[in-house]
Amino acid sequence: MRKPLIICDFDGTITTNDNIISIMKQFAPEEWIALKDGVLSKDISIKDGVGRMFELLPSSLKEDITAYVLTQAEIRPGFKEFVSFLDEKGLPFYVVSGGMDFFVYPLLEGIIEKDRIYCNEAGFTGRNIEIRWPYPCDGSCGNECGCCKPSIIRRLKGRDDFVVMIGDSVTDVEAAKCSDLCIARDYLLRECEGLGLKHAAFGDFHDARRILEETAEVKEWCLSKNGRNLLR
Repeated sequence: MRKPLIICDFDGTITTNDNIISIMKQFAPEEWIALKDGVLSKDISIKDGVGRMFELLPSSLKEDITAYVLTQAEIRPGFKEFVSFLDEKGLPFYVVSGGMDFFVYPLLEGIIEKDRIYCNEAGFTGRNIEIRWPYPCDGSCGNECGCCKPSIIRRLKGRDDFVVMIGDSVTDVEAAKCSDLCIARDYLLRECEGLGLKHAAFGDFHDARRILEETAEVKEWCLSKNGRNLLR
């Protein structure tokens, strides 16, 4: 029996929009666009591109940027209920985000504990914002991911775990490659189709719950735990 392990992206997945892109559109000079395009085309690493984008922003904007993100960000429908469902069934769940601590933590407060969240850190002590990378690539990844989702998955995964990755963007592609099932939307969905990865499309977290409930490995694990069907 394989125990499910659920890994979920934040920006554009838990939230309805990409908060880093929203910040750049609102506050950054136009140089950020070329960096973004370089990341999407994979000509620039995620770590380099995102780090350089934030370096375009003065630290003095911290309060304005924080207030802007917390005001405009929206949690995707069904997410709170999805987390409650996973907790009730005893399914391990972690948020693994290329986003920044100053908006990821407050947006998830009261929904999921900090010790189940992996994200980058933003420093505001210098003239411009500096990104710190507490979760770098391990020896098995050389992609300069920034927050390396495959490395975190390898750290969390048990030998026989069935890994489910939920995501939407270029930052989730490498994680999708080392997962058993990817629940995907937008850019990541197209990548999964092109790479031939096992996947299912979702619009909101009601869809994600349904997909999990219909996944054989999840049903088997829930049925066997304590000798009763936990999906009922």
